[in-house]
Amino acid sequence: MVTVQPSTNWAGNIVFGARRFHRPRSVPQLQELVATGDRIRALGTGHSFSRIADTTGDLVSLADLPPVTRIDADAATVTVSAGMRYGEVTGQLHAAGFALPNLGSLPHISIAGACSTGTHGSGDGNGALATAVSALELVGPDGELRAVRRGDADFPGSVVALGALGIVTALTLDLRPTFGLRQWVYEGLRGFDDVEEVLASAYSVSLFTYWTGAGFDQVWLKQRDTDPERPQRWLGADRADGQRHMVRGVDPAHCTPQLGVAGPWHARLPHFRLEFTPSSGDELQSEYLLPRETLVAALWALHRIRDTIAPVLQVCEIRSVAADDLWLSPAHDRDSIALHFTWVADTPAVLPVVAAIEAALKPFAARPHWGKVFGTDPDTVRALWPRLPDVERLVRAHDPAGKFRNDMLDRYLPA
Repeated sequence: MVTVQPSTNWAGNIVFGARRFHRPRSVPQLQELVATGDRIRALGTGHSFSRIADTTGDLVSLADLPPVTRIDADAATVTVSAGMRYGEVTGQLHAAGFALPNLGSLPHISIAGACSTGTHGSGDGNGALATAVSALELVGPDGELRAVRRGDADFPGSVVALGALGIVTALTLDLRPTFGLRQWVYEGLRGFDDVEEVLASAYSVSLFTYWTGAGFDQVWLKQRDTDPERPQRWLGADRADGQRHMVRGVDPAHCTPQLGVAGPWHARLPHFRLEFTPSSGDELQSEYLLPRETLVAALWALHRIRDTIAPVLQVCEIRSVAADDLWLSPAHDRDSIALHFTWVADTPAVLPVVAAIEAALKPFAARPHWGKVFGTDPDTVRALWPRLPDVERLVRAHDPAGKFRNDMLDRYLPA
């Protein structure tokens, strides 16, 4: 057994079944590890709450690979080494006059890990983080490097691939001109009638609830800095008079600036500052993505079991994600609503609540996030992702001996 302490410590100590843990310092060292191993998996920044990164063989961190941030201004792209975290790249992009279309809540997560699991931010017009990927380089089971580019037939199955096709060493991401944002927080949005208007009201929107009633305790709006100042009262909710954290009792100094203070995209799109640890590690997480049109009905379904949810919940976040064409993305082929749950760190208490939520959301074709806690059975997963058989074909073609497989992949992507 291998115990890995993530550098940011938000998920606490993560215990894996690996025989050995490696931190190669070069791509050739990584290639040698892959070529000579029988089972191997890559570890990102330890922000997965499922067993997606586990292995009985060798566990590899890419954090010590040489950091690369290569901007091609003419093509409006950046190529980055896979072990880099978003927060290590975004400032360089802004300084060069560029931006990524979107970011997740945490700037601390690795770019490769976030893209390979379908992680996302928010915004009606914003796709998951992996939609910015135009090419990737990975080490195959024979230790050889190969590249996959947008336009290749198998590209849509190779970006969000859960590590099943190899260990990613570099990604090329599309860029856009840099831009500024302001962040506002509103408190006390009652009911669900206005939720569609709220989600469409800014570049990125997050609604937070503790499921103690019908409505939202906080609404975080990240709007263009060229847009007008927000009113003091809006849709019956009041603009916060100070910095806020979405989890009750946690210091809001950890969060990115609010109160309408303008700043660059990379300092407003995440909820948390890179220089702070966003959590003490005392949590579990689950997330489900539903078709956009089912939002209000799904919220009422959860409202009916709020007395089951609330006792083990730290906070629930609702975000919107634009549809994409990536075969294993939770937002594949449908504009989606993401329902994210941050739980207390009590697995026996949380798992029955997760089961109750999955039962309540079953009529809405809820896809679980691959890196979070879920109990959705393999047959249901197969029905939810229509291109899953194509991913299985890719895995058989590129990893016939199952070097990159683990128990979770065996369960959900059978060979």
